[in-house]
Amino acid sequence: MRVRPGRGSRPRTRRRPAHEDAAQAFVVAVDRGRYHCVIGDRQVTAMTARELGHRRVVVGDTVSLAGDTSGAPGTLARIVRVAPRTTVLRRSADDTDPVERAIVANADQLVIVCALADPPPRSRLIDRFLVAAYDAGLDPLLCLTKADLASPDDLLAGYAPLGTEYVVTGRPLTEEMLAELRRKLAGRLSVLVGHSGVGKSTLVNALVPDAGRAVGLVSAVTGRGRHTSSSAVALRLPGGGWLIDTPGLRSFGLGHIAPDRIVQAFSDIAEGTANCPPGCTHLEPDCALDSWVAAHGGGPLAARLDSLRRLLRSLEGLGSGDSAAEDSAPDDGPPAGTAPDDAIAADTIAADTAAGDTLPEGR
Repeated sequence: MRVRPGRGSRPRTRRRPAHEDAAQAFVVAVDRGRYHCVIGDRQVTAMTARELGHRRVVVGDTVSLAGDTSGAPGTLARIVRVAPRTTVLRRSADDTDPVERAIVANADQLVIVCALADPPPRSRLIDRFLVAAYDAGLDPLLCLTKADLASPDDLLAGYAPLGTEYVVTGRPLTEEMLAELRRKLAGRLSVLVGHSGVGKSTLVNALVPDAGRAVGLVSAVTGRGRHTSSSAVALRLPGGGWLIDTPGLRSFGLGHIAPDRIVQAFSDIAEGTANCPPGCTHLEPDCALDSWVAAHGGGPLAARLDSLRRLLRSLEGLGSGDSAAEDSAPDDGPPAGTAPDDAIAADTIAADTAAGDTLPEGR
């Protein structure tokens, strides 16, 4: 047998380098296959190494970098490892698609930003965010903006049984107005979510003065906000903590979450399922939730049950449920003072700019 000589001088092997001296970094933004990371006081641009395969890296990931990590202009490091994630905020394209998409990694708080007016609040989109927060193991924080235009009382009454923490802000965003929100964000890795026009970028610019996030207006014709942030970016908060701003979402699919976990996320009415028949989908006429809600006074609980069933019908692909990609028409479902459309259409969460100067503690 004739042995053909190799084309190179180094023997071929399947063993990959261990990269034991790789530097730990924190991903603050993503831009078309380039990852902006921070190591200590410098920012480094990197790409994924071949050994990572098809594993996706998202904002909030802690990674190991090899190669040139000087951060000098024109240099490019390689992401050779991604540390195990403590939490992952996910969504799906729609409610019937079980394929999940990671949005942000390692966050510990989900800040649900909702305007009280202009545009009006959408309670069922809030419910979707709450389900995603509970499923991901994040602490939800309801941030109600534009309290100078409308009262938060009706909306807060609908979520009071959940015991969800909340802050209320109004214009002008003075330091006194922001004090409570700053306290709840301090030392934490928080993600801001909400649909367009609720004032997320205005909040970010007030909390992080050098953030420079674009601010837009709500359309007088459609009543919807216009997209001003096209990317997710992690920003370091003065005094400690990180804030991840995301683009205004127009949908939030929950197809990757099992129906029973969605029911458990509605903790204010979940105990009413104890008397349901075996295998109850909570959409049948003999579901015990109807009698349980009626026995507890109906009102906001009835609206919550309606929101739960709309989600369950959407997951089943039934036409009578709200879709994660289309607005629903107004009806009597949500609590007073809220608008029923929960879906507002899906934007790709990517990132094109970076900010921040140190690694979060423990990362």
